[in-house]
Parts: sequence; structure tokens; C-alpha cells
Amino acid sequence: MELRYLEIFQKVVELKSFSRAADALYITQPTVSSHIKTLEDDLEIKLLDRLGREIVPTKAGDVLYDYAKEIVKLKKEAKQALDQFIGKMRGNLEVGGSTIPGEYILPQRISEFKKLFPEIVVTLRIGDTKDVTSMVLEGKAEIGVVGARIEDIRIESREFMRDSLIFVAPPSFSKTKISIKDLIKIPLILREKGSGSRKAFEKIIKKNALENEDLNIVAEMGSTEAVKQSVKSGLGLSVLSRLAVQEELSNNTLKEVKVPHLSMVRSLYILTNKQRVKSPLCHVFLEYLYNKK
Repeated sequence: MELRYLEIFQKVVELKSFSRAADALYITQPTVSSHIKTLEDDLEIKLLDRLGREIVPTKAGDVLYDYAKEIVKLKKEAKQALDQFIGKMRGNLEVGGSTIPGEYILPQRISEFKKLFPEIVVTLRIGDTKDVTSMVLEGKAEIGVVGARIEDIRIESREFMRDSLIFVAPPSFSKTKISIKDLIKIPLILREKGSGSRKAFEKIIKKNALENEDLNIVAEMGSTEAVKQSVKSGLGLSVLSRLAVQEELSNNTLKEVKVPHLSMVRSLYILTNKQRVKSPLCHVFLEYLYNKK
């Protein structure tokens, strides 16, 4: 069972296509087909089925895929460890980021990190907190940075930095301050329930004797940009990270509305999988992030 065949098999399963796997691995589709056939012949079992236009693993393929992922991962880690031994840091590192850290913090950190380690390629994948947690659990990202602590025994959540949430309104909104009681009647636009910002806000209002059901939520949006545009259009007020609206506050396309006696500071967290051994690149990037706080 050749290691190269396992790498190709893993890529076919993940991309559900011989042609997409060939493109990703910079080889021809006939080569992919030939290597998969050789692997099936060697193991004397069918590993893949074609369902319509998609390639899916058989039951045996599912079993082999789990092993293939670990074997390919170990190969990558061995190469990284040997590079580190001879004083070189190079390779690929997958990082997941929820909206705020993924769009407003990590790009700059990765750029600075690349200046120190130019041969390390960092791939940043952005989703909501739930998506990023899944990436870390499934091994699609070694590191995740999110806006809420994850209560899962398989995940290590370590505080990274603080972030302020603020209420924002269109410039035409007449008030500069509102009370906590006003939140019951003022129309609010919130991020979807899987987002860290939403989780953090719900915890904050709960401490002030309010539940989600008490609020006048007029819309839920799947992205921070959609929330900002909805606020600008006059649909309602929203709660967003100050990091996400610095430009709009500066050019007066959004205004901050203060709520006295309501503290809205939350923590951002770095996630790693307790059940997986961290690669040398993962250790180096984590050390960099913590030292740059």
C-alpha cells in the first residue's frame, strides 16, 4: 500500500471527484484513476463508488479514509520535524477564524508571521464559530480563533485577546444613549445563532436579567457585512465588534450608541484539538500569536 496512493485516495474522497483531485495534486486524471485502481487491487476491495457526478467512499473506503488522513498527517509532521531539526521552518498550516478574528485580526498577524517564516504557507479559512470548531475537531484546521469559549472536552479553548462589542445605529438615529430597558422595544439586527458575537451578546444580556425572547429582533444575518448594510438602511440597531466598524465610525456612515452600565467586553479564544498532536508549525504559530497579544 503505497503512501502516494493513500494521498491520492484521501484527496479524491475530500473533493468527491477524480478530476478535482488531479487538479489539486497537479497530476493527470488518468494517473489518479490508475493509482486508485492499483490501491483497490492491492487491497482486494472496492473503495469508491460513483453516485451521479460525485465520487463517494464505500464502507471500506470510509474505514481506509480515517487511516489515510492520519498517515498523511504523520508524514507531513515528520517532514516538518526534520526541517525544524536542520533549522528550517517550512510547510503548510491550516488556520480557521470566525468572522471578527478571521477578517480583522488574523490577516495582519499572518502577514507579520510570514516575514519571520517566509517558507511557511498559512491557509486561513473563515466561518462562524460553529464552523471553525468543526474544522478543528475534524483536523481541517490545526488552530481556530473564535469569539466564544467552546464547551467541548475535546477542545482546548485558551483566551487570546479582548474585544469590545458596541451598539451601532444609522447616523439618522436621534439618540446617542439608550437604557438597558430600551433593548426590549428597539428593533435589533443580530448575527446568526452560530456566531461568537451572538453568543457573547446573549450571555451579556442574561447577566442583566434579559433573555433572547425579550428582545425585539427584526432580522438575523449570516455575515457582519450584511448586518452593517442593514443598519445603514435603517432596519434597526445592532451589536458588533468595534474592530468591525472602525472605518464606518470614522467616516460617519454608522454611529455608536452607548448603553450606560452595560459592559460588553468579550474574550477571543484560540482553539486546538486535545486529541491531536500539534505539528511543529502549529507550535511555532501558537507561540507567535500568544507573544503578539
